[in-house]
Amino acid sequence: MGTIGAPERRRTRDTYRQVIGLTGPLLPCVSFLGRLPTATVQFGSVLLVARTSGSLGAAGLTGGALALGQVACGPLVGRLADRRGQRTVVLAFSLANALAVAALVTGALAGLPAPVLALLGAVAGATVPLVGPLARTRLVALARRAGAPEATVGAALSFESTLDELSFVLGPALVGLAAVFAHPAYAMGGAAVLVAVCGSGFALHPSARAVAPARGERGRSRPRPPRAPMPRCVPALLTALALQGAMFGACQAGITALTDRLGQEDQAGLVYAAMGVMSAAAGFAMAAVPDRVGARTRWRLATGAAFALSLPLLGTTGLPRLYAVVTVLGVAYAPHLITVFGLLERAVAPSRLAESMAIATSALVGGQALAVAVTGRLAESHGPTAAFATACTAAALAFALALTIRPTTYAQGPEDAPHARVRDAQPH
Repeated sequence: MGTIGAPERRRTRDTYRQVIGLTGPLLPCVSFLGRLPTATVQFGSVLLVARTSGSLGAAGLTGGALALGQVACGPLVGRLADRRGQRTVVLAFSLANALAVAALVTGALAGLPAPVLALLGAVAGATVPLVGPLARTRLVALARRAGAPEATVGAALSFESTLDELSFVLGPALVGLAAVFAHPAYAMGGAAVLVAVCGSGFALHPSARAVAPARGERGRSRPRPPRAPMPRCVPALLTALALQGAMFGACQAGITALTDRLGQEDQAGLVYAAMGVMSAAAGFAMAAVPDRVGARTRWRLATGAAFALSLPLLGTTGLPRLYAVVTVLGVAYAPHLITVFGLLERAVAPSRLAESMAIATSALVGGQALAVAVTGRLAESHGPTAAFATACTAAALAFALALTIRPTTYAQGPEDAPHARVRDAQPH
């Protein structure tokens, strides 16, 4: 990515200008701030309960329940958004999530028992409004409605994935700063306010009409057609996202264990941030990849790079090398996310796009949460290398999946041809 020439840079700038032109400058700001609380409360709930209860077990239970709630209910939020429209669904869940997070903070400060805090954490996870996946769906819908070229659609997915990356870098960093200088409750309280205000702003933005359900003559919803089945390639794409989540979760556990062993616990957050910043930069640069490089080729290149770049983790024992290896590894994350989301977007029926994006996010979060729980114990008993070996294994499986699966495109007939969107440069 570092060898991009002037023509490619100009093309990238022009493409992103077209993306912003579809939305206006307000929507990206509101959607970014609306998704920031999701990254904040996941890490913040652990630090909050650990600080107020003094129990890492209770903190882990609460954080795990929050992740489980999001994984279980995320697809429901997406399905409701497809059927009822984003405006009503996001507004209701944003307000509910703000109340749930506020209740979790109040309960932790009041010293409620661990099972009660876990229940409140599960509710906070279940009510996440999924601004990120729904913003991705909305931006793609705006691009399709405007008849935008394929490069613009790809740039829209790159843009949204990069906003996700930035939110998952900035969110934990804000929580960490609050924990060091004041109390995690301040970050959690700020997240509750932010999701109420900016989540509602995202819900009420005029662009929500781009994904609103069709209406009949008197304002009634038209009868819903039968639900289109999910193509056979979708489970494989979801598995790829779960494996990426597992890779990231295992890296997180390994980084935490290694920095702890080196007596540099405070460096763990900075290492995560370095990985995230590099991933975000690679995500923005994806718009410069020529169209002749097909989607399947990009998928294989991204997973192959992730596997190759993860192998040096196995020999990492010092902090400088950890920074170097993890930062370089970040190059592979966003390109893989962007490519798989793009393959998923063109594989499913438009009427199930929000649901599919929500399920994809649940797969990513679920893979990460499970890997953190499992590899955290491995790292405690066998050292950070065990967690890093798990990350390498997940990367290898993702690479094998990309080599063997042939994603399909959605098209019910000639009139739906625009949904069979990205031509793969590889011969079939």
